[in-house]
Amino acid sequence: MAAEVITTDDLREFRMELLEELQTFIKQIAQKPTKRWLKSPQVKELMGISAGTLANLRVNGTLRFSKLGGIILYDYDHIVEVIESNQVTHSNYR
Repeated sequence: MAAEVITTDDLREFRMELLEELQTFIKQIAQKPTKRWLKSPQVKELMGISAGTLANLRVNGTLRFSKLGGIILYDYDHIVEVIESNQVTHSNYR
């Protein structure tokens, strides 16, 4: 098994790559959708959750929704409110 030496230059390069990826990710999150009403697949992608988790958030009343025919729609602004109101700080995390 060969040992591999990691230099400070390697760490700097890794740091820069990681920062670039984080900046890209933050920009994607910060971009508000052009539509106010989102369908389930869009909400799942936006929040990074599964269909089951989205269903649980609907059933337990965490996320309000509107249903037109067989289409379930979610208000983007309400999703943001729910996320912001459930922020956890170190002092209240348990």
